Amino acid sequence: MFAAYFDQFNVIKLITIQVFLGDWSVTFTNSSMMMVLAVIISWSFLEWNKLIPNRWQFLIEFIYINIHSVVKDNLGKLGQKFFPFVLCLFLFIATLNILGLFPYVFVPTAQIVITLGISVSIIIAVTLLGLLTFRLNFLSILMPGGVPLVLAPFLVVIETVSYLIRAISLGVRLAANISAGHLLFAILSGFAFNMLSSGMIILSIVPMLIMVFITLLEIMVAIIQAYVFCLLTTIYLGDTIALH
Repeated sequence: MFAAYFDQFNVIKLITIQVFLGDWSVTFTNSSMMMVLAVIISWSFLEWNKLIPNRWQFLIEFIYINIHSVVKDNLGKLGQKFFPFVLCLFLFIATLNILGLFPYVFVPTAQIVITLGISVSIIIAVTLLGLLTFRLNFLSILMPGGVPLVLAPFLVVIETVSYLIRAISLGVRLAANISAGHLLFAILSGFAFNMLSSGMIILSIVPMLIMVFITLLEIMVAIIQAYVFCLLTTIYLGDTIALH
């Protein structure tokens, strides 16, 4: 039973293409399929351009306004160039999280390899942009101002570790919250199924009601975690606009 709970996170090979120039192979997995599907759905949402918006277009415009407000508040006018990236990142992660709520659907954002890949890529991009913009002055973020010279070596080490931890915390936070919610839902659904199969129909109502509330909670978590991920990304991109 313990292994069955984690079966939903298994990566399954769907298509494998062998490369003739060596022992390399290109594999299309269920994780790849879901990410391609998320990109297609996100792209189709952005294609709505009716004068009188329908419900889907109203939802996208609402997301557009809120993400634009987040970028404007944290990055100002100079940071508006990052708005398309942050908006697409939010739609991509939110779509993956919501698709993962459907039964028998693999959710890539529950895989720490995927989330760490995204977060590490963002931190590397922020570092390279900061170095291109401020040159070696960018390293001043590792040394707070007004600090006694004696404490400087220790604070540089601490700030360096803190800066590198950003990549880990950004990815682990998303994967942990998504996987924890899915595991909790799987455990409760298995518990309710066992009670129904044992003839305890009345008692099974309690876990089924809890599952309804957890489903609503998971929908909110899916959107909130995508929002938090993009908010922290926007804050980190602030280091490429102005040194603190």
